Amino acid sequence: MMTTTLPGKILIVDDDMDVLRAARLLLKRHFEQVDFERNPQKIPYLVSNFDYDVILLDMNFTRDLSSGKEGFEWLDRILDLKPQSSVVMFTAYGDVEMAVRAIKAGATDFVLKPWENEKLLATMQAAFNKHRAATQKEKPANNTDGELITGNSAAMQQVMDTVNRVAATDANILILGENGTGKDMLARHIHHLSQRNKQPFVSVDLGAISETLFESELFGHVKGAFTDAREDRNGRFEEANSGTIFLDEIGNISLPFQAKLLTVLQNRSVTKVGSNKTIPVDVRLICATNRHIQQMASQHLFRQDLLYRINTIEIQLPPLRERLEDIVPLAEHFLQLYRDKYKRTVSTLHESLVQQLKQYEWPGNIRELQHAIERAVILSQGKSLMPKDVFVKSPAKEQELDTGYNLEEMERTIITQAMKKVNGNITEAARELGLSRAALYRRLEKYNL
Repeated sequence: MMTTTLPGKILIVDDDMDVLRAARLLLKRHFEQVDFERNPQKIPYLVSNFDYDVILLDMNFTRDLSSGKEGFEWLDRILDLKPQSSVVMFTAYGDVEMAVRAIKAGATDFVLKPWENEKLLATMQAAFNKHRAATQKEKPANNTDGELITGNSAAMQQVMDTVNRVAATDANILILGENGTGKDMLARHIHHLSQRNKQPFVSVDLGAISETLFESELFGHVKGAFTDAREDRNGRFEEANSGTIFLDEIGNISLPFQAKLLTVLQNRSVTKVGSNKTIPVDVRLICATNRHIQQMASQHLFRQDLLYRINTIEIQLPPLRERLEDIVPLAEHFLQLYRDKYKRTVSTLHESLVQQLKQYEWPGNIRELQHAIERAVILSQGKSLMPKDVFVKSPAKEQELDTGYNLEEMERTIITQAMKKVNGNITEAARELGLSRAALYRRLEKYNL
């Protein structure tokens, strides 16, 4: 049995409160943080916003009490959001066969209910160690966000000149730009260049936080502050203490919460929900929005005093259509990235494609270019990417990308073709597709192949 506390974050998801309490009581003695949740609908938010080492997931919820279908659906959702997640499935004795299927679908392991404490602890410790080893192995040695946001265009040279002059300071920065222009990447790059780069970088998508959770998520809460507040929890500002906090989509928050945020920024302290105690925080603030925030302020939709507070330095990221010199280098970067990921032989952009890349408007900016090149690499059959690989309509038809193309159907078709090619051999098919066996099993389950 483990006798030391591991520096791990555990999430338990089960609709049985007795199971949650018992599992948490046991695991809390051996892991630094153990959260639990009864409602599986909150899984996407929790997985997207918190880096859990292990997720202990029930296979059956209230919608379907015995088939395990919900468990498979949530497993698939978790692995789609964060492919390297370590998920241990909770199952009853009669569900062992389903649990084995879950392993094939990408789960790390499974635990039988009712569990034996030593076996549960051993399973969770093994899952924790496996996850930490995998994430440490995959951590890049250097910051790579700069590769995607720098460029030769005059517009980006001006942006990077500003970044290089202000990154080392603690000045608050507001990044403006259309969707897909790389605001999140630029924020991370600024943090990487700052004197706080050894401290946390905490990213918060304000557009994804409901108003009922706003204060709790940003400022934290104490036990008993509201119905589900079963323990004290630090907010995102405390998590970012000494480092950088990035508030994305800041133009989306309501006026009352703008006032609360302004108070925190002015006082440089937070007060947890349910507490009267103020906690000092030292953070570098970077905000971003795709909205016309100056216009919102003039229309009294955004507080002018908050705007003054967050935009000591304002950086406007140009859309890709104004960075013509950068389009091809970015496309070549994504080609290299996805060629290696999917183990394809394609290595160059054909000259005819280069011309079309420069002529297209790219309304979705870098994100659209990235997805277009990824799709083209997956479907490629030659050594060079051609216009037909990226653009499914000809120049005579306005050179538009077929944005209605169904990526899931495309993936299903590719997997089906690969399985036929190797006569159903899972190992060979996984190698052909550039996937692990577990990842391929997960997709076979997902598409009922």
